[in-house]
Amino acid sequence: MMSVDADQLSTMISHAIAPAFLLSAIAALVSILINRMADVTERIRTLNQISESDAERAWLKADTARLQKRERLLNSALHMGVIGGIGITCLLLLGFVVAFFGYRHEPGAALLFVVALCFLLASLFRFLQDVRLSLSEHDHHR
Repeated sequence: MMSVDADQLSTMISHAIAPAFLLSAIAALVSILINRMADVTERIRTLNQISESDAERAWLKADTARLQKRERLLNSALHMGVIGGIGITCLLLLGFVVAFFGYRHEPGAALLFVVALCFLLASLFRFLQDVRLSLSEHDHHR
């Protein structure tokens, strides 16, 4: 029968606090990105419903290209955020499995944490690009 190293598991539990908080933050970011993407998509659909014969509102359709760029940025940010969340989840899962068998989890955990943070950074950078694009002059004419 295999014995479980209680000290190693206890250490892993205390080390899981930061990744768990990061996972919560990533979930909140993903929620924000999904809501923004839904708003942009809805706005594109609304603009596409404007007929070409409606001369008073036809100029609004020119904003479609910018909105599609925002949609691509948000989609990219969403993908990278989800990949970061998957990385953190793998970190937690593998950390506990490795600790259960009595091995050191720190080297692998550190590597997975850095990779997940890189994806989170990339996601936040794309989100920043969308925020800057959304604050352009076109959004002030809603």
